[in-house]
Amino acid sequence: MGTIKSNTIRQKTINTFFSPIVQKRNLEEKNENEKREVTHPDGDRKKPMDDECHGSSPLSPEQLDRIERNRTVALRRLAARNIPHGIGESWQKALGEEFAKPYFAKLMQFVAEERKRHVVYPPSHQVFSWTQMCAIHDVKVVILGQDPYHGPGQAHGLCFSVQRPTLPPPSLESVYKELEDDVEGFQRPVHGDLTGWAKQGVLLLNAVLTVRAHQANSHQDRGWEVFTDATVAWLSANLDGLVFLLWGLQAQRKGAAINRKRHHVLQTSHPSPFSVHRGFFGCRHFSKTNQLLAVSGRSPIDWTAL
Repeated sequence: MGTIKSNTIRQKTINTFFSPIVQKRNLEEKNENEKREVTHPDGDRKKPMDDECHGSSPLSPEQLDRIERNRTVALRRLAARNIPHGIGESWQKALGEEFAKPYFAKLMQFVAEERKRHVVYPPSHQVFSWTQMCAIHDVKVVILGQDPYHGPGQAHGLCFSVQRPTLPPPSLESVYKELEDDVEGFQRPVHGDLTGWAKQGVLLLNAVLTVRAHQANSHQDRGWEVFTDATVAWLSANLDGLVFLLWGLQAQRKGAAINRKRHHVLQTSHPSPFSVHRGFFGCRHFSKTNQLLAVSGRSPIDWTAL
């Protein structure tokens, strides 16, 4: 019995010695849990306070508006720095967002480096001549081309067109032949300059706007296609009653996104000698274009004014 009593006293003494530490530890854990939990007034459900502390409070409408305005101003400043020489004012405003995008800055850098090492057509002041002929809201007809001509004295920023006094290339000769059959009074000119059409609102837009001399398609997939796609998309979304002439598969693929409920689309083969007999000859796109413009309440194109 004495031994049992001694063990009991010893056990009690040991428990007593450690008890305050255990109690203190339990109390600290309880306090910590209370700090991390908050009882919601609408019930017994509890939510860790840390979640509330780390959760961001929503911004006010005024703050959101200020952020958006600051973002817009920043993009405009960036775009202004990236706008290349020679783009018409109305086109700058319409396509301004493109100039602020990384792909466009990279594209401009590529073309600049190309001009340092090679001859590039057209000359830098004529790359965007298609934006100088008429305001963007005055466009009535869109003809989509592919790549600029890569010989000297040819490309000047308008698809299918060449600088005077350069003779018409084969594709343009095919265009002139169709015009002779389609438009009364048309006489084939000895030059290939289509500026007279562009000034009336005929947008002559290549998919790619620059090329290395004597190397066709040398500037493909560098960003021009993205920019010209954005141009076509803007016209499709913001204007009405345009006539798009899509000659060849490349032009037709580029024009696939055109809103055909708002615009007129005429398609046929490319006027190249390799495909002109597959539908281009006899398509009468020029007289049909004027008929469609009349339906839209627009004045016709004088195709003879070259």
